[in-house]
Amino acid sequence: MGDGGAGRFAPSPSGDLHLGNLRTALLAWLFARSTGRRFLMRVEDLDRVRPGAEERQLADLAAIGLDWDGEVVHQSRRLEHYADALGALVAADLTYECFCTRREIQQAATAPHGPDGHYPGTCRELTPVQRQAKRDSGRPPAIRLRAEVAGFTVDDVLHGRYTGPVDDVVLRRGDGVPAYNLAVVVDDAAQGVDQVVRGDDLLGSAPRQAYLATLLGLTVPVYAHVPLALNAEGKRLAKRDGAVTLADQIGLGLDPDAVRGILAHSLGLAEPGERPSTSALVERFDPGSLPRTPWMFTQR
Repeated sequence: MGDGGAGRFAPSPSGDLHLGNLRTALLAWLFARSTGRRFLMRVEDLDRVRPGAEERQLADLAAIGLDWDGEVVHQSRRLEHYADALGALVAADLTYECFCTRREIQQAATAPHGPDGHYPGTCRELTPVQRQAKRDSGRPPAIRLRAEVAGFTVDDVLHGRYTGPVDDVVLRRGDGVPAYNLAVVVDDAAQGVDQVVRGDDLLGSAPRQAYLATLLGLTVPVYAHVPLALNAEGKRLAKRDGAVTLADQIGLGLDPDAVRGILAHSLGLAEPGERPSTSALVERFDPGSLPRTPWMFTQR
């Protein structure tokens, strides 16, 4: 059924995973394993990296019973692949240099055109003279996609057909680092990932990533954007919300099997206090019966 495809979990090694991250990882694993797919682990380390974070993240995932196929892939070791993809887009005249600062973009993006945070196209139509003047000022440009559509439609297991806006996303930052939207598209295609399971806070980025994949001649994956874990105030779960990591829970006297049981219960896959194995969870897993609302995590 998996047709040789794969699912994946792709944490950033900026700190310990909290229960919401572990829950999303468990879901990604269940989606992959229940459809006969490989499950891959990718470390998205192009940005902030905390020493030791990756090792603790992988140890926590293994402790709650998740396994993965093949070596762990690191984005920092794949820079030439992003450069190749960017080169193809530049050659196709699908990019332009952008000299805007983050602050300038934020101020422009509050104007009444387009969705929040979407780039308004300030540098898109600079003349060669204007562009040279910007270059001469010494500010290194980012490279943006010259999007030729305003929106794009993707298929999502939980949300159905979803159409969202596409803007001129950054492909390479001003400091030369490949941007997330480009790297994730290149990596998923290179790894044979045809099923992307992640938090539904990223649903809005799927149309632009799918559009970028089509421009690069890559297969667009099927998406499943799953509900997040929230704190008692209804905000996204974060480290400051108390005992939210596996280590914290172990400190409270729980073991990893019990924590997996808590996560399974939050997904409707286990009774309170039950400690089902991962193989039992695969047997019980049905995407259609997953909760469609966020999990409110409160300290016991």
